[in-house]
Amino acid sequence: MSDTIAAIATGDKKSAIGIVRISGDGALNALFSVFRPKSVRAEDMEAGRLYYGELKDASGETVDLCLATISKAPRSYTGEDTAELHCHGSPVILAEALRALFKAGARQAEAGEFTKRAFLNGKLDLTGAEAVADMIDAESPLAAKNAVLQLSGAVFARAEAIYDALVAISSHFQATVDFPDDGVEDFRLEEYRGTLTSARDELNRLASTYERGRFIRGGLPCAIVGRPNAGKSSLFNALLGYERAIVTPVAGTTRDALSESLTVGGMTLRISDTAGLRDASDFIEAEGIRRAEAAADAARLVIGVFDGSQALTPEDERTMRAMESAPVSIAGLNKSDLPKLSDMPGAVRVSAKTGEGIDALTERIKAALEPYSGESGALLTNERHLRHIENAASALASAITAVELGATPDAVLTVLEEAQSALASLMGKNLRDDVVNDIFSRFCVGK
Repeated sequence: MSDTIAAIATGDKKSAIGIVRISGDGALNALFSVFRPKSVRAEDMEAGRLYYGELKDASGETVDLCLATISKAPRSYTGEDTAELHCHGSPVILAEALRALFKAGARQAEAGEFTKRAFLNGKLDLTGAEAVADMIDAESPLAAKNAVLQLSGAVFARAEAIYDALVAISSHFQATVDFPDDGVEDFRLEEYRGTLTSARDELNRLASTYERGRFIRGGLPCAIVGRPNAGKSSLFNALLGYERAIVTPVAGTTRDALSESLTVGGMTLRISDTAGLRDASDFIEAEGIRRAEAAADAARLVIGVFDGSQALTPEDERTMRAMESAPVSIAGLNKSDLPKLSDMPGAVRVSAKTGEGIDALTERIKAALEPYSGESGALLTNERHLRHIENAASALASAITAVELGATPDAVLTVLEEAQSALASLMGKNLRDDVVNDIFSRFCVGK
């Protein structure tokens, strides 16, 4: 028996439609106590259909005309009886609906509790449950697409196939030990070397997707660097499309890094405007320059900004060195609306003031992002996933070495159990309650 939970699933802002979600053994009775359908008796409502009717508050007064639907266990998101009220999106109406449901015996759902119940009831594997959180948090189309693939089992399927292969090896060995006289085929560990090698290689391939996956999920760090008054802040604002950074003719206006998110080519860019690179005039500016160079060191993409209306200076050489530290860099010659005194092969000429060349710079950024933002697949985006995959791959490598050294089957199988345990933890098999609770605490209430 499961207690009945309820929550507002659409947030606390005004909207056209607001949804209140209910799940648990008493979900339908709770709904019937607050909703009166117009066309049928509440008890005659069929699963999977929307019904129009009246929403009653805790005192029995009508507070909204709304829609409701039910799903019956096990054919629901949580695997339990569930119901939803689709009301007008007034926070007051939704709160009244929730208060009436609490009076009817439901309790407030905890953050992530609906998806947690789906996992515990076998409706989602753990990687799929985590993908729901990734979908909620997705800030770019690529992040959303990869989350959908994980939700549909892209990572789980690859891990489960390896897990099942390892279990088959262990089962075969155990059968020969427990039932030696029952005609079980002889266990020859050498015959499984190919299986172990393929499994190790597949796990290593999966682990290699993490760097790209984490940038798709969390955004690619990008730093705009250059000497003072080259136009970094103006370019930062031009790329964002609004005035985020303060722009003045005074050198050293930007003292600390400003960061914002920008979607380019379907991928999120974490773009930072930084202090001008030069010999600092005071301690505060020196700290800002240190942070600017640190941002460039941490960035995967650095955009170096140069004043195209002036000759290159020794300070510009410092910008070039900062660009060299990044895997990918783009040079932008700003102030193209002014007379051109400097030139750089391969640089993009722009005018942050007039907008000239911004589209060309954006296209150059898209091209730079292609290694990260190509078609998403079964990419690892979660450090927990990476840790378990790497642990399993390491155990398999040790098992292969043991086979090559002629170790006994029971010794090799002990190492294989480590790989199985890592994969089981990845997929949510036999996880401790505290690990499960930690994972689902990422979710918002109503999910």
